[in-house]
Amino acid sequence: MVIAAAYALGLAGLALAAMWLAVRITPLQPVSAAGQTVRVGAAPLERSLSGPGQLDLFGQTIPTNPHFDGPIRPRLELTRIKEDAEVARLLRSGDHERLTLDVGRKLASGWVRYGAWETAVAAGLALLPLAAWTGLRRMPPRRTILIVAGGLALVTAVNAAGFYLLASNTPQALRDVRSLQDLVGDSPLAPVPRAEGPPLGDVRAVALGDSTAAGSGNGPLPAPSDLDRACQRSADSYPQALARANDWNVLNLACSGATVRDGVLGVQILGEQVAPPQIAQAQRATEASVVMVSVGVNDVRWSDLVQVCAISPSCDDRFSTAFFQDRLARFALDYRRLLRILATLPQHPAVVVNEYYDPFGPDVSCLREEGFTRQKAEVLRSRLAALNAVLRQGAETAGFTAVKPDFEGHRLCSAQPYVQGPADRAPLHPTAAGALAIALADQQALLTNANRASVWPSFSH
Repeated sequence: MVIAAAYALGLAGLALAAMWLAVRITPLQPVSAAGQTVRVGAAPLERSLSGPGQLDLFGQTIPTNPHFDGPIRPRLELTRIKEDAEVARLLRSGDHERLTLDVGRKLASGWVRYGAWETAVAAGLALLPLAAWTGLRRMPPRRTILIVAGGLALVTAVNAAGFYLLASNTPQALRDVRSLQDLVGDSPLAPVPRAEGPPLGDVRAVALGDSTAAGSGNGPLPAPSDLDRACQRSADSYPQALARANDWNVLNLACSGATVRDGVLGVQILGEQVAPPQIAQAQRATEASVVMVSVGVNDVRWSDLVQVCAISPSCDDRFSTAFFQDRLARFALDYRRLLRILATLPQHPAVVVNEYYDPFGPDVSCLREEGFTRQKAEVLRSRLAALNAVLRQGAETAGFTAVKPDFEGHRLCSAQPYVQGPADRAPLHPTAAGALAIALADQQALLTNANRASVWPSFSH
């Protein structure tokens, strides 16, 4: 009796250990829902009895809007954001009910399939110690088979029942999802307002984004409008450098202070000036074959983070780290919306997303009076790398091109910096030479992609 109880207790412990490990290593199961490819699995086990699941979006972990009962909760990873042919047909036919029902049903189906795989993996994990134990005891083959088979049956039953009980409402909660926006708490995309004015058929390329693309701090445009001045657009911006190199007519809509929400997708208030949504203006360029995008730093409040870092004893305190992570997660959602809109532009342009250059070199001595040290610069560099990772992963997921300008040897405190210093008009922004370096990186990316696909136009002069 004691031996049997010990054996049963050991099997129960083995089942729980196998279940814990299986949840961690079982691969997520892919499903196609609402034009998205989603991988469904389980998030790391939690101690609480209810809470949100986990959504992985462009390298950022975001709590799901729905809450789930039990410590085993779903983990959903968005891996593709293009509409497929079936979704496009359903949208054109107006069969929205079928589309929304498919989302929850497919997610629930993926979860059930993941549960089956998790049970199989747990059984496999239990098989190894059972086989090793019977082998060490030198048991006869018949008894070995009975013990191993009985143990596997018990472990499988305990795991299956445990997985069901610890995540009992998950399938139904996933079936209740009517759109992927339900998962992230984001409302469906509002239609982009149409900009007033005739089509701009002679525009070859369009630039969207913030002060990096506007060229803040560099030479002014020859005949700037009031909005050009308010947005700090420069003749030495990288879009203008590309225009000169390729004899293009470039529409530079970038504006200092712009975020995805306020500037690119929505209006931007600039004192007495109101900048219309950049994406709406871009749609007037009906023949544009290139769209260049520079977004992100204003969305994560990069300027505030740099200023706080300068006056603080250190930059990696928990408060500023949590603030940055929260802003980055919000930006990932807004960035996803922007990518979806860019993918539906009727002219199907080549989209280039510019990552941000690293302004800090190994020597930060010229920034000592501003309060910067090598340690502080390293923290800021790591946060910039996290932002760039979101930009890169999002662009690649959408089928666009991500470009990382290389300022190596020309960062702050170097002999010929590509970055404006503390005493310049727009600190940390690219100089005219830095803007040219960004333009060259974009030009090379466009040429490389043009050589890969004959449907792309030639980007040489």
